[in-house]
Amino acid sequence: MPSTTLVDRYEDFRTQRFLRREAQTSAWLPNWRTRSRRRLLVVALTVIFAGMFATTVGSYFSKFSTLAWVVLLLLFLPVWTTLQIVSSRQSDAPRYALDEREIAERNSARSIGLTVLQWLMLLPIFALTWGAGFDGIDHRALAYAGGGTALAALLLGGCLPAMILAWTTPDPDTDDHEEHS
Repeated sequence: MPSTTLVDRYEDFRTQRFLRREAQTSAWLPNWRTRSRRRLLVVALTVIFAGMFATTVGSYFSKFSTLAWVVLLLLFLPVWTTLQIVSSRQSDAPRYALDEREIAERNSARSIGLTVLQWLMLLPIFALTWGAGFDGIDHRALAYAGGGTALAALLLGGCLPAMILAWTTPDPDTDDHEEHS
């Protein structure tokens, strides 16, 4: 009988997979691994998310806003991927791949992300729940705007921990970077 549980074996598998992928990507985009460049990516994501929320509200009034949301989503993908690479995916790293300080920082950032997600999800929930009771509004447009807002909130809530860690983490030591090269 194995001495470890299924959860333990899965955590070990996740950790090994994370460490392999980190080894593959650790040399990618070396000039973007500075705090100032990571902050630039965080600002870009913030602008994209603000645009997503604005276009979802606008989609209630105009179907053309939907196209802007899709464009923002297409911009989001490379910016998010770049941020994940240059921040070494610390926000979703398994606990066995991090030290105690990194675990505490990751958990704090995740807690903030979850709190923001919960509050932002109230917007489409209330709009869809209360809006359904009014006859004088376009329910189809309301459903689309509410769905888009919920999707934008989910994306932001999921990305916020990485954004927080990328913003707050200091530049890597030059000695550490030279060892990885």
